[in-house]
Amino acid sequence: MLDDIKKTLWATADKLRANMDAAEYKHLVLGLIFVKFISDTFAARRTEVAARLADPADDYFYGQASAEDLAAELEDRDYYREVNVFWVPEPARWEALRAAAKQPDIGKRIDEALTAIELENPKLKGILDKRYARAQLPDGKLGELVDLVSTIGFGASAAQARDVLGQVYEYFLGMFASAEGKRGGQFYTPRSIVKTLVAVLSPHHGKVYDPCCGSGGMFVQSEEFIEAHGGKIGDVAIFGQEANPTTWRLAAMNLAIRGIDFNLGREPADTFSRDQFPDLRADFILANPPFNISDWWHASLMGDARWQYGDPPAGNANFAWLQHMLHHLAPNGRAGIVLANGSMSSSQNSEGEIRAAMVDADVVEVMIALPGQLFFNTQIPACLWFLAKGKRARKGEVLFIDARKLAVMISRVQCELTGDIIDRIAATVAAWRGEAGSGALLGDYADVAGYCRSVKLAEIAEHGHVLTPGRYVGAEAVEDNDADFATKMQGLTEKLGEQMAKGAELDLLIRRKLGGLGFDF
Repeated sequence: MLDDIKKTLWATADKLRANMDAAEYKHLVLGLIFVKFISDTFAARRTEVAARLADPADDYFYGQASAEDLAAELEDRDYYREVNVFWVPEPARWEALRAAAKQPDIGKRIDEALTAIELENPKLKGILDKRYARAQLPDGKLGELVDLVSTIGFGASAAQARDVLGQVYEYFLGMFASAEGKRGGQFYTPRSIVKTLVAVLSPHHGKVYDPCCGSGGMFVQSEEFIEAHGGKIGDVAIFGQEANPTTWRLAAMNLAIRGIDFNLGREPADTFSRDQFPDLRADFILANPPFNISDWWHASLMGDARWQYGDPPAGNANFAWLQHMLHHLAPNGRAGIVLANGSMSSSQNSEGEIRAAMVDADVVEVMIALPGQLFFNTQIPACLWFLAKGKRARKGEVLFIDARKLAVMISRVQCELTGDIIDRIAATVAAWRGEAGSGALLGDYADVAGYCRSVKLAEIAEHGHVLTPGRYVGAEAVEDNDADFATKMQGLTEKLGEQMAKGAELDLLIRRKLGGLGFDF
């Protein structure tokens, strides 16, 4: 049911944008969804408080008060703030915006509503993107968009509204990422990749950090994982940094919709030159940094304390990201990072030396090769690095997993890792670590040819500290009932002969037909 609703909403919203670029339109739609959310949760809380004020058995009971007094009491901000519901001033409430949807100044009214909401809620200061008055939509389209978003109002409680609107918000993020193509990957990491990182890391407590957080998908999945395993929102403290101002706002709204407390720094800022959390030591780090960026270097970074294993090359930030995250890990912390495949084998400009130093220091825990076509409209092959400070198990070893053939195509151009595949990978890592309960899917850890292998650091050194899983896991085992090579070759030869004979017959038939029409061969 909800999936159908999401698809219908997207199809309608996409139609309304006419010729407007998806990158610009995204902020209009997602901003309105956010305003609708905070209005819905405010209205749900208001209804709840009104019922409790009239109930003699409730602590909120207000006595025999007049309707005017009760209405005034309902405007007390403390009722809303005590349950982390944003206070929405009357002119900014969704009913007021919807009533004015057909007015020519609806864009200006929305901007004013956003300003009023920010003034009442310091947590949202600088987060809401006030661009509606100057939106380049055809006449009437913004009002139609307001009417469309008005249909997103499911559930009478704040918790229900949060769940549904959170799902709609993430669905739209993914669809906009697809519509934007390569640029979409800058703010959105495909859900199956995030779920794999979360499943392997199991970030169930403490501080969780993403130094290039995009729209906040890593945090959302972490919270969903915690709740699915019996924990509570709030069991982790969220820290994130993002350089792009509009994406930084998307992340803040994405987290606020779900009631997740967060710290995204004072402002959008470059992670390398303006680290917002220099003293942070995180228990878990999850990140999908931009691949192979070449314009990251600044002279002030020479000899930075983060470059424990060597100065990263100015022409590629991959090993700057890896070392930045190691620097910010707590003594027993773990990190999961998505990087381009070149990071596993490159020896250019000191990258090989840095990788060797990291391997020899035993901070590399697991390497996973990913299938192609996981990302939106980019064919750059990727891998997952899992780093650990102070390994608790398997010291002096690295687990290699080759998952390149495990994906399922979901469209002509994109594939994903299914839940079963993600569970298998997570169970493999858990069994390798010897974690409690890890044997539910696979039993005790064992190398599987073509899929996984645990390798000593000495063997990795013999391979020049290259970390490509395919080099270590070997070929997939051949089933006993597979035909041997000679039998297969004989069958293929016979089939080829049959096809060549049929081809000759068709060729002769065509020549006869054409000869009957007067063509000479």
